[in-house]
Amino acid sequence: MASVPRRWRVDRRYMPVVGTFVVLALILAVGGVRYENFLSLEVLANLFINNSFLIVLAVGMTFVILTGGIDLSVGAVLALSAVTAAYLIDAGWPVAVAMPLVVLVGSFIGLLLGVMIHVFDVQPFIATLAGMFFARGLCFVIAPESIPINDETFAAIAGWTTWIGGYWRMTTGVAVALVVVAVAFFLLHYTQFGRTVYAIGGGEQSARLMGLPVARTKVLVYVVSGTCAGLGGLLFAMYSRSGYSLTGVAMELDAIAAVVIGGTLLTGGTGFVLGSVLGVLVLGLIQTVITFEGTLSSWWTKIFIGVLLLVFVILQRVLTARRT
Repeated sequence: MASVPRRWRVDRRYMPVVGTFVVLALILAVGGVRYENFLSLEVLANLFINNSFLIVLAVGMTFVILTGGIDLSVGAVLALSAVTAAYLIDAGWPVAVAMPLVVLVGSFIGLLLGVMIHVFDVQPFIATLAGMFFARGLCFVIAPESIPINDETFAAIAGWTTWIGGYWRMTTGVAVALVVVAVAFFLLHYTQFGRTVYAIGGGEQSARLMGLPVARTKVLVYVVSGTCAGLGGLLFAMYSRSGYSLTGVAMELDAIAAVVIGGTLLTGGTGFVLGSVLGVLVLGLIQTVITFEGTLSSWWTKIFIGVLLLVFVILQRVLTARRT
């Protein structure tokens, strides 16, 4: 049997991402055949609009998982950011002050978690679990009930919409999410910080021997994740025009699932931020299919995600075993 020409072979690093793209294409094809208007630009644009905050969360989570870590606090930090934004704006704070402040709250929590993990050698799972309880508890202290946001300036920023080419609807949330993806792509692939992130995931001891700034980078990835969670909370507040303490429950698991389905190895060292975006789109498309079907419970979304997650984890194990 003739071997595949080298120029047509896909690098093993890209195989999980290619797998995610194939799954995405299959869902689109099946949905397009089964449901009328499934492949309309309106449905695809809504896919980005409804998941803009999850894209931002997944971008931050990608940095953490690439180093071999995990961040369970992002869902609670997202809620804290949204609740804090609603509380401050309701209390009369200027929007121009409240919006960057809530993002910095996420950055600060990420900094604390990074310091705990690196300086005190606390396992990322335990440190970020503590962060999750801390942020979620703080949400209820700040606002036990939902706080609507009625400020005109905030409403104008949140409601900004433009049409690209006259067909594709772009909102503030989508624009911010795409900028975050572009910045993350640049950081990971064109800076020393990004190279160090990949090197730590490939082998922390080796990265130290190479003279790379391991300590600073390990702390910074949690700052990036916290900042993305804070920004995601702000986008969710724009999306819902309110702040609620129970926002984002288990959203950290959705972010982790999106990153893994997008091809990032849980052991670190391999993965792409664009793959994580594809992972979010796969999760969103599954939800869209359930909605179009109409007769299925929304819990089927979790079942399909669970099956997909298992398939991609097994694929990662196979690729890792071949590499070693």
